[in-house]
Amino acid sequence: MNTLPNLAAERVTLRQLRLEDAAELFDYFSKDEVTEFYDLESFIEVKQAEELIHRWNDRYAKLEGMRWGITYPAEDKVIGTCGFHNWSKEHFKAEIGYELAPEHWRKGLMTEVIGRVVQYGFKELGLHRIEAFVDPKHIASRKLLEKAGFTEEGTLRDCFYEKGKFVDAVVYAILSKDHSGI
Repeated sequence: MNTLPNLAAERVTLRQLRLEDAAELFDYFSKDEVTEFYDLESFIEVKQAEELIHRWNDRYAKLEGMRWGITYPAEDKVIGTCGFHNWSKEHFKAEIGYELAPEHWRKGLMTEVIGRVVQYGFKELGLHRIEAFVDPKHIASRKLLEKAGFTEEGTLRDCFYEKGKFVDAVVYAILSKDHSGI
């Protein structure tokens, strides 16, 4: 598992991130509307995007997680990412995370992407459970997860410490036995 496999969704391709993608990641990670509910501050220099790419690729090299860059097949420009972290092989589960450049919001792209990544997690990684933790105020992300077949399981109060304060997290999950793509 040296190279992350490419995945095809209906309109986009998912591929391993490369250092040359840093400018595109920086472009949207420097926007407050993208990082508002993210566990990091808006980027102020491209080096931060390079470090993020290294971190995600290192996690994959250690088989601790994986993060795909989302591109349109006709142009190899990263418009977002999606993947797994907090991968617990012992418990056959992982947490899904994602983001998309604002100009691509509300087009149904992330629903396709999550569906394909979830399918990969169940079929190829042998996951039984895929979780997502969402800020209760992030209505768009909550609707996205529900559209992708995830079930809301409850709220964890003061679950994370982000940007200098404790924040709640709504837990969503999908189980392999409940996934229609299997």
